[in-house]
Amino acid sequence: MTNTLYDALFRPHEANEGTFLVLKDGSEVSYAAFLKLSARVAHAMAGAGVQPGDRVALQARKSLEALAVYAAAMRMGAVFLPLNSAYTAAEVDYFVSDASAKLLICDSASASALRPVTDKAGAVLLTLNGDGSGTLTERAAGQPEIYAPAQRGPDDLAAFLYTSGTTGRSKGAMLTHDNLLSNAEALVEAWHFSKEDVLLHALPIFHTHGLFVATNVILLTGGSMIFLPGLDIDELVANMPRATTMMGVPTFYTRLLADPRLTRDLVRHMRLFVSGSAPLLAETHRDFEARTGMRILERYGMTETNMNTSNPYDGERRAGTVGQPLPGVSVRIAEPDTGKPVATGEIGVIEVKGRNVFKGYWNMPEKTAQEFRADGYFITGDLATQDADGYVTIVGRAKDLIIAGGYNIYPKEIELLLDEVPGVEESAVIGVPHPDLGEGVVGVVTARKGAILDETRLLDGLASKLARFKQPRRIFVIDELPRNTMGKVQKNLLRQRFAETFTAKG
Repeated sequence: MTNTLYDALFRPHEANEGTFLVLKDGSEVSYAAFLKLSARVAHAMAGAGVQPGDRVALQARKSLEALAVYAAAMRMGAVFLPLNSAYTAAEVDYFVSDASAKLLICDSASASALRPVTDKAGAVLLTLNGDGSGTLTERAAGQPEIYAPAQRGPDDLAAFLYTSGTTGRSKGAMLTHDNLLSNAEALVEAWHFSKEDVLLHALPIFHTHGLFVATNVILLTGGSMIFLPGLDIDELVANMPRATTMMGVPTFYTRLLADPRLTRDLVRHMRLFVSGSAPLLAETHRDFEARTGMRILERYGMTETNMNTSNPYDGERRAGTVGQPLPGVSVRIAEPDTGKPVATGEIGVIEVKGRNVFKGYWNMPEKTAQEFRADGYFITGDLATQDADGYVTIVGRAKDLIIAGGYNIYPKEIELLLDEVPGVEESAVIGVPHPDLGEGVVGVVTARKGAILDETRLLDGLASKLARFKQPRRIFVIDELPRNTMGKVQKNLLRQRFAETFTAKG
């Protein structure tokens, strides 16, 4: 019985006693031990009623056991739905309900708040804590260490990743087994990964970067990962001499550059540093090379496609660009309205086609149809240029997406909440340069006649309604929002006005 993703990523390692994970405490977990754990977890999930095709949602802290849930879901033929651990109960409610999830796994501390969510959705609730404890592992204990993989082909669904649009409604991007496998294969080829690699992994695993890029590449090659709970500069520095590669967001590199321990000697065993999920400033690129002698490799991807382009491993890594199309991925820069390719060097919207491109949006056939051209190219909404050598430079985002610390933030969601605040007439949310996060979220509001708005109260009012990474870091009250002749708010003018909010010197 074939199972496309399990057969490629997991099955070859069932008897592999080599190291898969090195945990924070220094303990090592072999591939064979990890897959036995995933089998026990699969039995526990099956006992909760999960069958092939069912959605399994996971909102838990990064851990060995959390990663085993992903492996178990692939083994069972379930559809994996990873959720940001910072999401509020209201946000999780939408995802679980929209996906019709059969099972939600969450931290014990969140269980009471999420119980009404699963009750309403008719889903089972199990718990999993950062230390590996919880009702899931209790149910998994003593279960058989063999679980026959379910039949799953290339076009069957493997995961849902939720992304949003300017309407504020989140969309479930449906990723197939072949979407994920093809992208891992392309990255292994492009970045020269092998079983000798040790990846320094400090990314979250609820995001495509840490899960479907980093983890799948290691699984495909049989390498190992130093599996850290999150970004901690002391831990990165301590573990770097044991690693050969690292994947991170720009924040990783700005914080490393702020630490005097980042030296050429520290990175002498490293062969590759990769950055993505947010734009890397050219200044950061240059400073890192000056300090370490190594050039960061920047690439470009998105939720619906995984990775699309990459600077070359052997060729010139150009600061400010996201490189050239990956093997098997077709990229064109086109006129947004017509899809007609623009001239070399001209600005247009990035459109991509390939095995990596998702199947569509869950239960949104009309939206799916709108996002694809007749010839199968997916319209990303990102504006860019492409030079004669094929290097892509992203110049903006057509939908005002904000990327802070590697996380996608959609202004409309925040604006809808600000507009509900008593005394607020209207609002606009923008992203402006931030030295650590890439972009910082800024809210701009106008007051109703006679109302007095206080920034602290506005910020506090959002705290319980939005995940921390989405919350504005500043909210400014101004007399009126700038508009064009058609009445549309000119966010470009707001970005110019507040551009130095987080970067002003002195």
